[in-house]
Amino acid sequence: MNDRPATGDGGRPPGWYRVLFFFRRPPEGIPPNHWYLLGVLGVTFLLNQYDMALLGLALPQIQEGLGIGEAELGSRLGTVRMGVAPAFVLAFLADRSGRRRLLLLTILGFTACTTLTAFAQTADQFVLCQFLARSFIAAEEMVAIVVLAEELGAHARGWGLGVLAAFGALGHGVAAIVFGAIEVLPFGWRSLYLVGLAPLLMLAWIRRGLRETRRFEVERTARGEVSWLRPLAELARRYPGRVIALCGAVVPFAFVVVPAASLVSKTLQEVHGFSPPQVTALMLSFGILVFVGTVLFGSLGDRFGRKWVMGIGLAVNALGVAFFYNSAGFTVVLAWTFMMFTFVGMDVLFGALGTELFPTSYRSTASGFRAFVSTVAGAAGLWMEGWLFPQAGSHAAAITQMVPIALAAPLVIAFFIPETARRELEDIAPGTSAPRRAVAAPGNPLRNVGGTS
Repeated sequence: MNDRPATGDGGRPPGWYRVLFFFRRPPEGIPPNHWYLLGVLGVTFLLNQYDMALLGLALPQIQEGLGIGEAELGSRLGTVRMGVAPAFVLAFLADRSGRRRLLLLTILGFTACTTLTAFAQTADQFVLCQFLARSFIAAEEMVAIVVLAEELGAHARGWGLGVLAAFGALGHGVAAIVFGAIEVLPFGWRSLYLVGLAPLLMLAWIRRGLRETRRFEVERTARGEVSWLRPLAELARRYPGRVIALCGAVVPFAFVVVPAASLVSKTLQEVHGFSPPQVTALMLSFGILVFVGTVLFGSLGDRFGRKWVMGIGLAVNALGVAFFYNSAGFTVVLAWTFMMFTFVGMDVLFGALGTELFPTSYRSTASGFRAFVSTVAGAAGLWMEGWLFPQAGSHAAAITQMVPIALAAPLVIAFFIPETARRELEDIAPGTSAPRRAVAAPGNPLRNVGGTS
């Protein structure tokens, strides 16, 4: 994916990893070009999640500034979440035109939309800018996950995706730090959306050195030019059962956890009396466990298997949501920690499954479809919360009524999803352009694609 020479020798982890991830030794045999790729993609996740975190953190201030009422809050948030619909189209094009081109396009689009958000004068303008920003964010992260899964070896995929998610958690931390100063910033919540502009422009320059993944290049050479709809048609024809099962696990999880996570800052401020600096303090202190959890869940998934780790994590997440919205005092802090710790961990492993279960020729399409379904489910959850709010009398009561739905997710994972941990991608889902046995054949360019496989 980059122009640095690939080697099969894993060296000492770079400085950024030793500083940020001192608590977790990396897998053996990570070559230098993979460390470079991981660092660049990690920065993209940090910046993306910074923007994603702002809406939840500054929701009361944005509501007041744009005159958004409580009754319409859920539908407004749900519309923003639906920005993933255009993102699915972009991810779909990555299987035809390449990963690199989409990565460059999305960073430029995201920069423009984030900047325009700061100048929104009405609720409709704000929703439109954030809808488009979410489109570019979602497409970028879909493709980034595919790139990393295609480049890393089977023993390190979960760990690598966990590192990406950890960078995303850092983005939430940066957003929390900036949010702590919202009451003294000259333009209030609008200033938050301008902070990320300079590093985003710098990142666009960094990405100029990236190249296509070797798996995609080999697949494109073998299959030649393909029609626009072939990746989507192949996904539906060859693996419909996996698509249905994956969606069956993603939907109940996202339906509950998205509205629950979206209303965390609002609940802390308006129900439990937290000030913005206190919200920041919580996310920077106990939030370190969330940061650790991203890499921990990815590594545990590599070691013990995705199914066991996800089954337990999904069940704990549902309990965390229920306790957060029905607790007081210090219990709220503990419940928030468990809820967010498992939320980011499960997001890592769902991202892994969305890439591992399908072949290279339509892996980006499958990853995009998984994210699309997840976002639609999350938007539906927000709309449902908005519908339940007048009847339940509070956001906490509305979300509590939705929690039992989330318990369907671990059951689907246990009975309908195949295990993917520590297996090469070509073994999990053979490609369409070559026989499965060709993967291990001497001289086959895919044989050592993972670096250490």
